Amino acid sequence: MADEYQRVLDHMTIRVRDMQASRAFYAAALAPLGFGIVAEYGGEDGIAFGPRGQDDFAIAPAGDRPSGPLHLAFYAPDRAAVGDFHVFGMTAGGRDNGPPGLRPHYHGSYYAAYLLDPDGNNVEAVHHG
Repeated sequence: MADEYQRVLDHMTIRVRDMQASRAFYAAALAPLGFGIVAEYGGEDGIAFGPRGQDDFAIAPAGDRPSGPLHLAFYAPDRAAVGDFHVFGMTAGGRDNGPPGLRPHYHGSYYAAYLLDPDGNNVEAVHHG
């Protein structure tokens, strides 16, 4: 195998009720994790986020049938990024669902924070230390 590991997912799209609110939330919350807006497709295809040149995660309009509730966990490169995810996400309309901190019941160096997005999905940033 060419890669050190095999990816589980290539990309994911979730359906959201309010594109503007979700765009603001995800743009802010995911920025500390190295994700930015990489494409705005318009229409039913929505907005893609990811590291430069990669559309790993997208939101698309749902009307009255959003995806979820879901639990989405995003990799964070360090603990500071987890903290920034939480602060930036709260500033952009997210609701606290667990402040940054260790979660030793998962493993000794599991450091995470949780937010509820505008549709009530549980969005996590996690650093495994």
